[in-house]
Amino acid sequence: MKAITYRTYGSPDVLEYGDVPEPKLGADAVLVKVRAASVNPVDWKIQAGYLDGVMDAVFPVIPGWDVAGVVEKVGVGVTEYAPGDEVIGYVREDMVGRGTFAEYVAAPVRTLARKPAALGFEQAAGLPLAGLTAYQALTRALEVKPGETVLVHAAAGGVGSLAVQIAVALGARVIGTAGEQNHAYLRGLGAEPVTYGEGLAERVRALAPEGVDAVLDLIGGEALQLSPGLLAEGGRLASVADGAVLALGGRYVFVRPDTADLTALADLADSGRLSVEVAATYPLERAADAQRLNAGGHTRGKVVVTVA
Repeated sequence: MKAITYRTYGSPDVLEYGDVPEPKLGADAVLVKVRAASVNPVDWKIQAGYLDGVMDAVFPVIPGWDVAGVVEKVGVGVTEYAPGDEVIGYVREDMVGRGTFAEYVAAPVRTLARKPAALGFEQAAGLPLAGLTAYQALTRALEVKPGETVLVHAAAGGVGSLAVQIAVALGARVIGTAGEQNHAYLRGLGAEPVTYGEGLAERVRALAPEGVDAVLDLIGGEALQLSPGLLAEGGRLASVADGAVLALGGRYVFVRPDTADLTALADLADSGRLSVEVAATYPLERAADAQRLNAGGHTRGKVVVTVA
């Protein structure tokens, strides 16, 4: 099969496009014919070697954790899916090696859910990792309840735009930080936008004088540091971007595969309460360009790689 691989850690320049063996199918796995896979910052961070201390890499590595595709065949222990089923997945295993930037991926059943019918394959590919990150942060780490006010930092990005919609679906009022060029977009998602930069705290307080009930930080740094001062009494703080949140009394969130959570996201999409913004698409052979765009950090929504 055709796939993107890298044989050593490095920049997008180390990516190669070519032939690799089709993956072997374990008893509890599903062979998925990939239609689309999205790019996430963790992909190029792993590729740069930043996670080498916590995850083994089996070279050559096929990058990518997000997938949307069609079941080709199932392992002998699988009863949940059959050939022809359309699925999405956050295909993260305990080591890095056989990712989703390929014509086929062998995905453990625990990483999959049925694809929402309301989304095309490109949109659906952008849902798993980003959607699960937002969903697990909001429902588990922050335990957002109807009527509460939630502040989302970097609200127009891939995770942020989904977090806004999920928080709205949970019945929360949402304030989202973003550049002015994305304010109309955030309003369309149901958020009240505020601009980054100097004076951010004052702008948030003008909208929530008593403080916000929860802050979801997706950017780290200065935005995270000022967040505790924006919380109401008993307010909660979580970050997916900066471990310094622990010293501030908050929760650090690292997303995990979860079929039930992924199914909940698919249900939100099918009910019209969740959409995925696709910033750009690239064919598989141009995955390096897709990574470069994602690493720039200024895209609205998701960058997606498509497989013919």
